[in-house]
Amino acid sequence: MKRSQPCKNQDTQTARKPGRRKRLRIAIDGPAGAGKSTVARRVADILGYIYLDTGAMYRALAVLALDRNISFDDPQALGEMASSVRIDVSEDDGVFRVWIDGEEFTHRLRTPETDRAVKLISMAQPVRRVLVEIQRELARRGGVVMEGRDITSVVIPDAEVKVFLTADVTERARRRWVELRNKGIDMSFDEVLAELQARDAKDHERGWGKLVKVEGAVLIDSTHLSIDEVCCIIIGLCEAKQRCSTS
Repeated sequence: MKRSQPCKNQDTQTARKPGRRKRLRIAIDGPAGAGKSTVARRVADILGYIYLDTGAMYRALAVLALDRNISFDDPQALGEMASSVRIDVSEDDGVFRVWIDGEEFTHRLRTPETDRAVKLISMAQPVRRVLVEIQRELARRGGVVMEGRDITSVVIPDAEVKVFLTADVTERARRRWVELRNKGIDMSFDEVLAELQARDAKDHERGWGKLVKVEGAVLIDSTHLSIDEVCCIIIGLCEAKQRCSTS
C-alpha cells in the first residue's frame, strides 16, 4: 500500500483520548501481505490502543522449536513446549516485541527460516489452543487492535469491530518482496508469489482456525488503497460503533 496524507475530517486529537468513549476490541483478519500489521499499528496509535501482533507470538514459538529441534510433525510435543513457557509481549516505538521465559526473540521473527517454520507450527492445534487463551486474556479489557488469520472467527469472535483486510495476491507478493529486499533478503518475486499462493491455499483449507470472512466482518480490499485510506475506513467503523453504544 502506498502512503498518503491523513484522512480529512479525522479528529485525531479526540481519537487519542479513548477514555471518553468505550474502549473497543478491533479484530483484523486477512491473508498474508494484505497490510494487517501496518494498518493495525497505525489504528492503535491513532486511538491510543494497544497493538497485539498474534503472528509474532507464533513466530517466537517457531524459533524456539527450531532451537530445541522439536519436530513440526509432532503437534503434541509442540503443544507441550508452548504450554511450558511464559510469553511476554510489548510494543516499543512501533516495534512489537516478544520474550519467552525472559529471552527476547524479536530480532529473529522475520527471517525466511522463521517464515517457513511458522506455517508449520500454526497448524498445530495444541499450540493454537495455548496462544488463543493468552490472546483472549490480553484482549479482555478492550482498547486493543488485534490482527492475524483467525482473530474474528476463533480468538475474539465477539469483537466490537471486525475487519477482513485483503488484496490481490500479486500486489501482496510485491509488497512482501519489497519488504524482504529492504531487509537485505534475496528472494525473487516469483519465489515470494509462489510461497504466498501456497500459504493462501493452506490457510483456506485447514480444518481449524482457517482463514475465513465471518458474518459481520467488513471487507476491505487494499489493492489500490493507501495505508491511511484503509485506516480511515477502520476508524470510521469504530466511530460508528461508539456512537451506537452511547445512543
